Amino acid sequence: MKGLILAAGRGTRLRPLSYTKPKPLLPVMNQPVISYSIEKLRSLGIYDIGIVIHPDQQEVFQEYLVDLKSEDIQLSYIYQTNPKGIAHAVGQAEEFIGTDDFLLLLGDNLIGDQLHSFKKAFESEEIHGTVMVTKVKEPSDYGIAEIKHQKIVGLEEKPAHPKSNMAVIGAYLFDFNIFCAIKAIKPSARGEYEITDAIQWMIDNGFSINYLEAKEPTFDVGTMERWLEANQWLLQNKYVSESSSPLSFPRTVIIPPVIIGESCKIKDAVIGPYVSIDSDVVLKKMQHSKQYCLKKFTNKEYTLYDCRQCVWRKIKADRQGFERKHTTRCIWR
Repeated sequence: MKGLILAAGRGTRLRPLSYTKPKPLLPVMNQPVISYSIEKLRSLGIYDIGIVIHPDQQEVFQEYLVDLKSEDIQLSYIYQTNPKGIAHAVGQAEEFIGTDDFLLLLGDNLIGDQLHSFKKAFESEEIHGTVMVTKVKEPSDYGIAEIKHQKIVGLEEKPAHPKSNMAVIGAYLFDFNIFCAIKAIKPSARGEYEITDAIQWMIDNGFSINYLEAKEPTFDVGTMERWLEANQWLLQNKYVSESSSPLSFPRTVIIPPVIIGESCKIKDAVIGPYVSIDSDVVLKKMQHSKQYCLKKFTNKEYTLYDCRQCVWRKIKADRQGFERKHTTRCIWR
């Protein structure tokens, strides 16, 4: 079995952060979002992993994922030049997948569940595909599965009259027949090749699709709010203290959960809760009112208010310059 991670999206809703890096590389608890998908695949014994990217993104992906490469993990980069939907992205990987089964993950999704039961659901019977689903409050906003006798019998993208409240989320297992489906479908009204249409084609042509319901939350890290929610959830549920001793930070109060990277210099500050600080950050005389993430940031003696939307990387800020560039997101006082 191989792994496939889709990571070619432009992340327009996360600009300006996504101007400098793809959204699957944004940090959640100080690790790129996509790294959690890679680790989930590795935990299942899946070591041959393809990552679908835009051609101009390969260098930045290689830079950020260099620490994840090891003797057991083989990362292959597959190009999707034009963003034409999830099914189209999967279709670009046909040569890489060959006739193998594969586990498909969305690179900007953070799935709380371990995937061993998911893999078992695919392997336990004569099945051509397995999808992960979860109950949602607003089914009209999602791809919705119609379920009968433990099988998916229909899928509909953002239906006006949903037949269930079970939404398809970003984890799928397929055999090679999915590629026949992708070649058979046509673009949707929004001009994309929808994975829900490909799965529906398989159902209509006699292929069996089952499902597993997620027990933990799943986060689509596609907006500022959901990105910070993912960081908060991980800190709440997966937190292990990885920061330096508070004694290393003079006159500083740390309110957990907080993760602080290496070589940080912090003094006269109040940090937390739900804060991720990467390595080499310098903070002095700082307080905050809400959660945030910091990367290689040096501040002067100001207080941060309303910081839910703030992330910095390699920024040397002064009062005038920072306010000029970021007044819609952050206020210095």
